[in-house]
Amino acid sequence: MTASSLPSLAPAYPEIWLAVAAMALLMFGVFRGDGATRTVAWLAVLVLAVTAVLTACLPTAQTTTFGGLFVVDGFARFAKILILLGSAFAIILSLGFIRYERMERFEYPVLILLATIGMLMMVSANDLISLYLGIELQSLALYVMAAFKRDSNRATEAGLKYFVLGALSSGMLLYGSSMIYGFAGATSFPLIAQSLKAILSGGEPVSIGLIVGIVFLSAGLAFKASAVPFHMWTPDVYEGAPTPVTAFFAVAPKVAAIALFVRAMVSPFGEIAGEWQQIIIVISALSMILGAFAAIAQSNIKRLMAYSSIGHVGYALVGLAAGTEEGVRGILIYLAIYLAMNVGTFACILCMRQKDQMVEGVQDLAGLSKSHPGMALLLAAFMFSLAGVPPLAGFFGKFYIFMAAINAHLYTLAVIGVVSSVVGAYYYLRIVKIMYFDEPGEPLAKPVRGELGAVMTVTGLFTILFFVFPGPLLAAASTAAKALFP
Repeated sequence: MTASSLPSLAPAYPEIWLAVAAMALLMFGVFRGDGATRTVAWLAVLVLAVTAVLTACLPTAQTTTFGGLFVVDGFARFAKILILLGSAFAIILSLGFIRYERMERFEYPVLILLATIGMLMMVSANDLISLYLGIELQSLALYVMAAFKRDSNRATEAGLKYFVLGALSSGMLLYGSSMIYGFAGATSFPLIAQSLKAILSGGEPVSIGLIVGIVFLSAGLAFKASAVPFHMWTPDVYEGAPTPVTAFFAVAPKVAAIALFVRAMVSPFGEIAGEWQQIIIVISALSMILGAFAAIAQSNIKRLMAYSSIGHVGYALVGLAAGTEEGVRGILIYLAIYLAMNVGTFACILCMRQKDQMVEGVQDLAGLSKSHPGMALLLAAFMFSLAGVPPLAGFFGKFYIFMAAINAHLYTLAVIGVVSSVVGAYYYLRIVKIMYFDEPGEPLAKPVRGELGAVMTVTGLFTILFFVFPGPLLAAASTAAKALFP
């Protein structure tokens, strides 16, 4: 690399900085040992903050680098800042847990940084090859994180399941990519779009082989987003992985996977939206239905949140099924609100300790309103928001998604979404009922304070007060969505 080539890499400066900083923190940890874990963790948060600033300073116009493999635009900037926020919150949430559970190893925050590099690459993928590289860079770090608690059989099982099923999904994604390359003659998103435009302008039908390729590509991406019917890994991995790892899985990788799903469908295949729209409608409807009904029987709160996340992926994909700028705007608003609600909920879950042992049963929250009234109030706000009760933030997330579906004439999908929300409200409100009305059992240990209390308060205020000043988020989401529809 010469000095003259550096300006051409400007769109990738945030990723380059993050990769260099991750390597530096890894070497720092090697020389300082596991006693430096907390220092490495806070330095990792600082690195993510600097990366977010670099990302926000990128030009708003679409720019590419690495021969067109990597693209930065308003959509990528918005999604990347959400991913960086999710990763930073995940590191902060883990600080107390890794100390109590004897997981204090400096590799943990470094793995989050490496996974985040993969997520940022996913969002900026402008080619099927860079798409795959980003997914695998993210996944390899996540496989290790799922099994990070080495003396736990549950964590080891979670890591193994995630790895085996992840390898299967990568195979499906690569097979779909090869089919698309074979029938479109290109792997670059702009060149695929040009090829399809030429075929359609010539009055020729779209090849069935290309449609099959899109189906397999969608299957691989649906696995990464944990959408039905490729959700089978989610409940087991969420339950078995250490709780801060579960919190990380529930936020940043979800945002990255859905953002990639949107770009991979809209950018190259926007001309044939009618062909892939049916796939997204089915995946979205099934995810909302399964997420609503399967969570009802769950007694483990991490499994319940796993099915909840499947349902929320279904809601987000409603916006993609619409295939419009309004739909993409709804997705981005939804992802921002979803991130805040889930980070806050997992902060509450990480406070569930009895006699220095983590507990995960929903029934363990009985009497929380008496022993920890502040935590109970915030957790109730998160549950009401996840259920979509106005005027909390979750209501507005669903409102913009469903309005996009109605304006795209997807009335059945919107009805399924509303009915699923009503059914899902049962298990969210059940948690509120347990906290406030059930007989108290063994009280949770220690009052909430420190990092968990701060995260809970910040996300709780955002969730409760979003309706007061929603303008900045709506405007940013609108600008980001326009980038995919020039």
